[in-house]
Amino acid sequence: MTSAAPPVPPGTVSKPASGVGRSGPVAWMVLPALLLFIVFGVVPLVGVLVLSFTRWDGLGAIHAAGLSNWTSVLRDPQLPHSILVTFEIMILSWVVQTPMSLLLGTFLAGRQRYRAFLAVLYFIPLLLSSAAIAITYKALLDPNFGLGPGLKLDFLTQDWLGRSDLAIAVVIFIVSWQFIPFHSLIYQGGVRQIPTTMYEAASIDGAGRIRQFFSITVPQLKYTIITSSTLMVVGSLTFFDLIFVLTAGGPGDATRVLALDMYQRGFMSNRMGPASVIAALIVLLGLALALLLRRLGGSTTASQQEGA
Repeated sequence: MTSAAPPVPPGTVSKPASGVGRSGPVAWMVLPALLLFIVFGVVPLVGVLVLSFTRWDGLGAIHAAGLSNWTSVLRDPQLPHSILVTFEIMILSWVVQTPMSLLLGTFLAGRQRYRAFLAVLYFIPLLLSSAAIAITYKALLDPNFGLGPGLKLDFLTQDWLGRSDLAIAVVIFIVSWQFIPFHSLIYQGGVRQIPTTMYEAASIDGAGRIRQFFSITVPQLKYTIITSSTLMVVGSLTFFDLIFVLTAGGPGDATRVLALDMYQRGFMSNRMGPASVIAALIVLLGLALALLLRRLGGSTTASQQEGA
């Protein structure tokens, strides 16, 4: 005969058998990542902010400069042009990359084996160095010895990197060609998280593939689109190596983005103070754009509830 356990008095809180809360081990596991973030993220950022208030040529002694670097950079007519070019490349590359990545990601989300092979094939451009890609395209687009003259194709035999409008178009094309595979992979994972029952119910109701795409796939990928767009927009602020090797900011200043402007001020003119100001502005713009996109996308909790 078993006896019933005595009732627990109200207000009594049971303690875990181990005597150790679960938050302790989790906190210790976060510390290495937090330490790396502080060393490689916070400390360099603080250093850049400090340098923006100094006068330094990169080799000699560092002297305090107050707000002179900030006033000179903000009054420089080159700054608005660099910001305009940066946002032009950012917006146009987003317009090209987002629909292409969404369509490719949806296509590659199928379970057929040939789609898995194509997913690996499409991912190859992302594995290549941006500098190597720039050198290759620079050779292919050469108006005298490139692909156009070699194949006797007049529409390819143009001064692609010598005209402002064409140079911007080439940069956007190459950036999209390189990074569409990455964002396609993000959308591919997002599409595979959508319950198949939604598509089955839509098929029973008579909805075709196109209707299912716009009525089910795109709405369900709302937060995936926000995540991809954030990476795309913030990443476009740091385009440097591709543009530096491909056009060096030319023709004239047609492709002189903020990152290239920072390099030219710091390492070509030996003015680390103004270059640090540009770096700080890039960080501020990136934070502002990321917060804006997060605001447009809503909270993570709402995303989890919708996905559930």
